[in-house]
Amino acid sequence: MIGVVIPAHNEEECLARCLRAVMRAAEHPQLAGEPVHVMVVLDACDDGSRWVVEQYPVSLLEIHARNVGVARAEGAARLIAAGARWIACTDADTLVPEDWLAAQLSYGADAVCGVVEVDDWSAHSADVRSRYEAAYFDQEDHRHIHGANFGISSSAYLKAGGFPALTAHEDVHLVRRLQEIGARIAWSRSVRVKTSSRLECRAPEGFGHYLRSLANAAL
Repeated sequence: MIGVVIPAHNEEECLARCLRAVMRAAEHPQLAGEPVHVMVVLDACDDGSRWVVEQYPVSLLEIHARNVGVARAEGAARLIAAGARWIACTDADTLVPEDWLAAQLSYGADAVCGVVEVDDWSAHSADVRSRYEAAYFDQEDHRHIHGANFGISSSAYLKAGGFPALTAHEDVHLVRRLQEIGARIAWSRSVRVKTSSRLECRAPEGFGHYLRSLANAAL
């Protein structure tokens, strides 16, 4: 069984599109019918996120940690306990392609770090976009780490100690631990997702925070 973890804090506007995309990825023929169990972890939500999630054939876990590291870890723990051999992670404001899960598994690695594309640059100046693209290495062996596009075998996840309880960079800390234990990591540009360009940050020091820093630098 393959598990997918999606943490969410007040994401009612994004969750439906995210879940539809994940559902399509779960039906990819290269998965040969292997079950895919999707776990949405609603963390301190006070909007309509729960109602949105309940419209889809996925599992829902509610926590009140306001901590993305805890949310990812809780979701991963439930999925591994249910028998997942692989944990794929994305975010509620992200759209995965149809071959997302199949592409991760095709590497035969302990973990796969993919790349992200910004879905819409219209809210940003051309200078912000150029700064972003100049600093982003969209190539194989890129060394970018995104919780919105990450996959890991359950055995490697447990050996590395899982996601730490951090409000930001929990994905970076896990990958560093994987490197320390000699895990096989694929740094793939072919495993790619589209993520939101919004500046309203759900996680401190997350992707939105980075885009905001580029906007401030352009002033």
